[in-house]
Amino acid sequence: MKSLIIASLLVTAISTQDVTQDLEQYDISSFKYHERIGIPEATLIKIAEEEFNKHPSKIVGGTHAKAGSFPYQAGLLITTEEDRTSMCGASLLSNTRLVTAAHCWWDGDRRAKRLEIILGSTQLFHGGTRVVTKNVTMHPKWKPSRVQNDVAIIVIPWVDFNDQIRSIALPFGLNQDFAGSKAVASGFGVRRRGEEWTEDQSVKFVWLQVISNKVCKETYPTVVRSSNICTSGAGGVGTCAGDSGGPLALEANGTKYLIGIVSFGSARGCHTRRPSGYSRVTYYLKWINARL
Repeated sequence: MKSLIIASLLVTAISTQDVTQDLEQYDISSFKYHERIGIPEATLIKIAEEEFNKHPSKIVGGTHAKAGSFPYQAGLLITTEEDRTSMCGASLLSNTRLVTAAHCWWDGDRRAKRLEIILGSTQLFHGGTRVVTKNVTMHPKWKPSRVQNDVAIIVIPWVDFNDQIRSIALPFGLNQDFAGSKAVASGFGVRRRGEEWTEDQSVKFVWLQVISNKVCKETYPTVVRSSNICTSGAGGVGTCAGDSGGPLALEANGTKYLIGIVSFGSARGCHTRRPSGYSRVTYYLKWINARL
């Protein structure tokens, strides 16, 4: 019996080590997100916004989101237990509920203690409607080291809808796969021109091709599961560092439906041509709906 227990522990240890090594090998962006990405990105975005607001004429190029274009897009300013400021995105589901990635609250290393939710603004640190909450429910089977079940629900005080603040529809009854479809991702994540970040850090968006999980597994073989959906990184476009927790939306008959929650990608940046990974909303519909 003793030898069986030891053997079991060894297998578990080796399995966990293999997964962790795989996450490090592929530079998965969500593991230890706050220290590696969220905190540095929040610092850059704050500096960039202040520079932009002082000298808006300096900004050239980029795909800007006009106010009201993505009324369901929320920004998260995250205060960690160490009182550091990190950032993420989220999607507004109702007047009192949002959905985001679980790693925005706890990334396996650092845990948040408070969120400031920004609605109706194209900037993270300025403007919009701002509410503070500590009411966050992570998926009970969230596993940071495996980036598994990366979903969380945020509860906030009631916010009124207007032209710039409105919920996004959930994909009840829609195709479960979506491979081959075009979907739009939006977020506050830092944008760079080559290796340098630019002063223009307002909300941006990009249309992306949804790819099959089989194709996505070629890049992330031990990470992608049926609970994920992926988009192509062809052309050097995709979700960027800091877009975590934000929406991937499919438009059908004039309505946008939330089909993905930004979960992981290459920590090397959004121009690496690697796929971006999301939590597949259709997989988690029952869990999400029970908390609305």
